[in-house]
Amino acid sequence: MSDKKRDSIHVPELGVFFIAGFFIMAGLMTAGFFVKQGLVSFRTDDRVVTVKGLSERDVEADLAIWTLSAVSTGNVLGDVQSESEASLTTIEGYLKDIGFGADEIDVAPIQMQDLLAQAYRPNNVEKGRYLMTQQVTIRTTALDRLDAAVDGLSGLLKQNVTLTNMQPPTYIFSGLNRIKPEMLSEAVKKARQSAQEFATESGAQVGGIKRAYQGVFQILPRDPVAYIPERNQRFKTVRVVSTVDFYIE
Repeated sequence: MSDKKRDSIHVPELGVFFIAGFFIMAGLMTAGFFVKQGLVSFRTDDRVVTVKGLSERDVEADLAIWTLSAVSTGNVLGDVQSESEASLTTIEGYLKDIGFGADEIDVAPIQMQDLLAQAYRPNNVEKGRYLMTQQVTIRTTALDRLDAAVDGLSGLLKQNVTLTNMQPPTYIFSGLNRIKPEMLSEAVKKARQSAQEFATESGAQVGGIKRAYQGVFQILPRDPVAYIPERNQRFKTVRVVSTVDFYIE
């Protein structure tokens, strides 16, 4: 076959590839144009900015709960019971002398264990067969009075009261519902300020709220101290972060 004939065969094939490539390129350019137009329309139609607003309040607990546990042991049940009753009388007298009323003091039923009757007996059980525990719980709003009771606890020990499982008081802030509306209002206000700063940079204005999320109220220790959780601290910080979507005009 001559060279002219071979050329006459390949030239049409090259033309087909050229035409096909042209249409493919044109299609890609057209698709890219419409994608770009779609994104612009989306951003234009949904002119919304999402911002967060923080509100915090330092508060003081208004309720405290404190439990004292006195333990008595021995081999003679009657003697152990008498010792437990004497410890209870001493504890109640101590608390009343500080100023606590009967409505602030709760005495739990006595708990008694016969260690010899247990399936798994501890070592040296013969030194103290019976174990009696008496719990006294103070529930009060007089926090200064409670602090005085905690500070003077050594006085009970000097009166032969054996205390066990000593825990610090639990301090509770019960006024959260009173400050919620004000804090939420402040959080939204701060969110709007942040949105306005964003809008000013882009030459726009902040419109109304499209959507708002209240956020979770947290009660945290005002002064973070290692190994002392919030429940055992009298002074606390209430915190909420609200998320707000604002229209941008």
